[in-house]
Amino acid sequence: MPNSRPNHCFHVEVFFNLVRCTKWGLLAIGLTISLTEAKAEYRVNIGDVLEVTVAGVPELRNRAAVQVDGNVSLPLVGALPVAGLPLPQIRAKIGAALASKVFRQRTLDGREAVIVINEDEVTTVVAEYRPVYVSGDVSKPGEYPYRPATTARQLVAVAGGYDIMRIRMNNPYLESADLRSEYGSLWTELAKEQARMWRIKSELGEGVQLNPGILTDVPITRSAISEIVNAEREYLKTKQNDYQQEKAFLQRGVRQGDDEVRVLSEQQKKEEEGFQTDLEELQKATDLYGKGSLTSPRVTDARRAVLLSSTRKLQTSAALLQVKKQQDEFSRRLVRLDDQRRLELLRELQDTSVKLNQIREKLQSVGEKLQYTAMVRSQLARGAGSNPDIAIIRKGEKGPERIIASEDTELQPGDAVEVTLRYQDGPRKLSSSNVPSATGRTDVTAADSLRGDPEIAARKSSIEQ
Repeated sequence: MPNSRPNHCFHVEVFFNLVRCTKWGLLAIGLTISLTEAKAEYRVNIGDVLEVTVAGVPELRNRAAVQVDGNVSLPLVGALPVAGLPLPQIRAKIGAALASKVFRQRTLDGREAVIVINEDEVTTVVAEYRPVYVSGDVSKPGEYPYRPATTARQLVAVAGGYDIMRIRMNNPYLESADLRSEYGSLWTELAKEQARMWRIKSELGEGVQLNPGILTDVPITRSAISEIVNAEREYLKTKQNDYQQEKAFLQRGVRQGDDEVRVLSEQQKKEEEGFQTDLEELQKATDLYGKGSLTSPRVTDARRAVLLSSTRKLQTSAALLQVKKQQDEFSRRLVRLDDQRRLELLRELQDTSVKLNQIREKLQSVGEKLQYTAMVRSQLARGAGSNPDIAIIRKGEKGPERIIASEDTELQPGDAVEVTLRYQDGPRKLSSSNVPSATGRTDVTAADSLRGDPEIAARKSSIEQ
């Protein structure tokens, strides 16, 4: 069907289509040129490896690294400064340096051919770029070769992916089991020391009642609490019985000493009276013997009686002194019994207080570790859903620059990438109210201090049952 539109309309439409095509074509060309210029703006630096080839002369193909002084060493040319220059400028520089150079090439038939190098025949490319580096929350931090158009995401993938266990802790599930065991053991030790402290205070007469109800805030089973309290109660009972028996023994010794002293004192008094009587009898016998009214044997008997009375008196005095000495010893032991018992209890109380503080510190540490492992486990369960912070350290004209980047940011040779994961939940520090004080009371139970952990919640439920 013939076109009903006028020919001039057709020509106008073609003209505008050509204009639009030309416009988009120019835009595409401009975009390509800008991208090419952006790519060409890379500046070769120390550590890059250049490859120079000459068409038709494979012998002149050479790889040379840019040295610390910024020069590259090439055959027929020597050292050329290239550090900090873009690749097109380096190509022109090396081509100009090799232009008109003469190279003698030996053919297969043994003849020697002279080749004059043309500048257009020289090609220079970057064979190896400076490596890139990655550190932080990745599985394998370190140095990696650079590939053109490499992004931060690709570098992280080469480095083994994100790693929330960068601190090289053990398996969080096994670590959590070990920490829970240690956590429970510490609570049991704390309960034992707390019950011991109450037992000591009860012995000191501070009016503390030892019963299972005093350990309601300790997250261990009620049967275990009853066993701990009953053990301390039996120990207290045994110790008090022993103390009472020792005290009764000493008091009985003192009373017996009093009786013995009284008996020996009466006996000593009688022995003194007997001795005086025998002494008077001896004096009378001696006087009668001097007057000749008494024979000598009677005087001898009187002297023997005085000597015997004196001996009994001395024996009684010695026995009395021994009994008094023993009585004094019993009295001193009786006085020391209370003092020594109180000193031992105060020393034991001090040691128990120190141990309680040490256990509290360990509980604080293990509790924080347990929360951290629980957080790591939750991160593992959710996968690598944490938000990474990526920073690129890049050497610029004014020195190293820190660039905040994303996973899709393209890297440049020599970049150092720092990866940091932002966790959804950070470890919460146990407050002092979560750990029992010297009185054993807490404002918040230990199970509540780890709220959010299903295993701790289950443990709390079993305790309440």
